Amino acid sequence: MTTTATTREEPPAVPVAPASASRRGRGPRAGLTFAQRLSRFDVKASPYFYVAPFFVLFGLVGLFPLVYTFVVSLNNWNLLTGPGDWVGFKNYASELSDPFFWNSLFNTVSIFLLSAIPQLIAAVFIAAILDQNLRAKTFWRMSVLLPYVVTPVAVTLIFSSAFDEKYGLINNMLQAVGLHPVMWKTETFPSHIAIASMVNWRWTGYNALILLAAMQAVPRDIHESAALDGAGSFRRFFSITLPSIRPTMIFVIVTATIGGLQIFTEPKLFNPSSAVPGGPQRQYQTTVLYLWDMAFNRQNFGKASAIAWLLFLLIVIFGVLNFLISRRIASTEARVHRRRTARRLQASRLLAASSEEKNA
Repeated sequence: MTTTATTREEPPAVPVAPASASRRGRGPRAGLTFAQRLSRFDVKASPYFYVAPFFVLFGLVGLFPLVYTFVVSLNNWNLLTGPGDWVGFKNYASELSDPFFWNSLFNTVSIFLLSAIPQLIAAVFIAAILDQNLRAKTFWRMSVLLPYVVTPVAVTLIFSSAFDEKYGLINNMLQAVGLHPVMWKTETFPSHIAIASMVNWRWTGYNALILLAAMQAVPRDIHESAALDGAGSFRRFFSITLPSIRPTMIFVIVTATIGGLQIFTEPKLFNPSSAVPGGPQRQYQTTVLYLWDMAFNRQNFGKASAIAWLLFLLIVIFGVLNFLISRRIASTEARVHRRRTARRLQASRLLAASSEEKNA
């Protein structure tokens, strides 16, 4: 009997490169080809190239005019002669003591409140109706968007004719039912209502479609569960739909605030026969209209730029207030929800304890 002994062969030794050579080659990147390096650079740099056009356009169209306007506001700048003497914050102090500026600010806030609040309420109501199972949904949704498609100039001219004090449709209807005609273009409050009605007619459908898109994103399972628990349609709307679309509501409120404080076309064309922009007594002259009058009629670009910056600060303040109020409402609702959950858990524990005692 022969026995064959097998010997295991040792694997060939792998040469180890010196440490200095690995440092010179920078590890695994030394063997990368040009295409692989280009691919790595593409993965790292592509996101920045994709978002760069927005920041470039924002810098050219938004940030640079804002900074340049601030520089102009610090000078005695004329429309024809150009920059004059450096006056610092004298233009701001002059405008803050000008009664015309405060009058325009009052008119702006008044028209904004008369337009924004009814507009948002009507937009939520219309969105809730369009969220139901209606026939010809596309037709109704396109119908509420038609006022937004119409140009603001055409809307203003039509409403200006309808609110005419002598031959307007609104006063004719009021006289037909035995009421006195309203001085829509002479008195302050009626003119604010007339201008706010233009804004509401044009922007309500647009905001309604935005809110409708948010309502349709709410899961239907939540509504079905609430309906099985006995919650009615109104209860589901106020307890489920509105809290679920809170971010969209904040967006709509902020955009309505910015647009309402920058209103210009409607008061500018509301009474074209008036020599003074904003009415004979400036009863509906908004801040942007006052800015336009200061820049192009009085040719004082320094004060006009100061008005623009004051309006910018006012919009920022309103935006911050909207954010704080929305966050306060959200935190309050969260606390109420936690309290309700705690009470329900406590009630379920008491019920379980009582059932255990009965079984014992």
